[in-house]
Amino acid sequence: MKKSDDGEKLGRRELLRRGAMAGVAAGLLPLTGGAPAKAATRATVKRYVPLGRTGFNISDVSFGSSRLDAGEENLVLDALDRGINYFDTAESYRGGDSEITIGNALRGKRDRVFIASKTHTSSTEGRESMMRSLENSLRRLQTDYVDVYFTHAVNDVGRLENPEWHEFVAAAKRQGKIRFSGMSGHAGRLIQCLDYALDRDMVDVILVAYNFGQDPKFYERFTQGWDFIARQPDLPRVLDKAKAKNVGVVAMKTLMGARLNDMRPFEKDGATYAQAAFRWVLSNPQVHALVISMTDTGSIGEYLGASGWTTAARGDFELLKGYARMNGASYCRHACNDCEGACPYGVPIADVLRTRMYARDYQDEKLARSEYALLGEGASACLTCPTQDCAGACTYGLPVAKLTGPTHRMLA
Repeated sequence: MKKSDDGEKLGRRELLRRGAMAGVAAGLLPLTGGAPAKAATRATVKRYVPLGRTGFNISDVSFGSSRLDAGEENLVLDALDRGINYFDTAESYRGGDSEITIGNALRGKRDRVFIASKTHTSSTEGRESMMRSLENSLRRLQTDYVDVYFTHAVNDVGRLENPEWHEFVAAAKRQGKIRFSGMSGHAGRLIQCLDYALDRDMVDVILVAYNFGQDPKFYERFTQGWDFIARQPDLPRVLDKAKAKNVGVVAMKTLMGARLNDMRPFEKDGATYAQAAFRWVLSNPQVHALVISMTDTGSIGEYLGASGWTTAARGDFELLKGYARMNGASYCRHACNDCEGACPYGVPIADVLRTRMYARDYQDEKLARSEYALLGEGASACLTCPTQDCAGACTYGLPVAKLTGPTHRMLA
């Protein structure tokens, strides 16, 4: 086997990366079937979609605000001016600054938009505490109500079983403080939690991690000779169930780790990796819309280049395939959760690695720290673990023990 400069054997990730480079360079085709993403005209929303039973018609590419800082009202206003009308936030984003910024920007424009926010509930939290969280969000948002209120980042059915959540939702709806309720999820036991919520008709909207890297159909086209495994075979089934029940489906985590710069050298003829990833999501008729963190006006324009598409463009698959080959060996599929139970000390491995992604791939340590703080002790046990029972727990071969401890040192 070929040696690298430091004398070590060439790693699997490097082999995949080099293979991807050749494949992308040879296979990327011009964007066809619609206006070029980098056309001279200002990119705007091209399609509005009914969000399930809510009756809302929302922009197919909508505003995620997990990275929205204080003083960035101009980003919200630019998105609104381009036709975006669905704004997704949470009490935990930027320590509340995200909600404050959205509230400032949309003051006097409330009737033009739909606002969704979230709270992180536990299996034992009382309804009074939940109501206080909601009222604090309403104060920051400068509004009397939110259109959708989610229980946030659900990874435990016990949180959905809590009768206090159901009592809180019923009371908040009666008082006009929320119009519809939902759950968001992007980590362990995602399928189990979604099935529970949908089977009991307890949600109007779900916000779910969904990208081409989780879709079995994507890998079916090129897995021959490669060791990629589709670890979310039940996700399409759950999305079908949601659509059948007329539950709104909004996708997040659509960029599979968001290592955008990896693909910049291979983006040609107006096709960008982000747009290809969005088109993949929006081509699924079971998904109504997606939310994506919009951090500058340039990215808003780029992302809206995918608005209006309901099919993939020519050349998208090769671009996505190249990304998967480069990053598939290092990307944690947070919702696959094959590593659950591998740690005798209860470290939530998938969630820890998700926060590592925010810090390393998104280059957003502030977001990473805020999300890591929600994990309690996080990966503190990894610093003194004598057994490393997690070795070999990842189906994809990630060296869990080499990642979790350093993540705790970085984010705690």
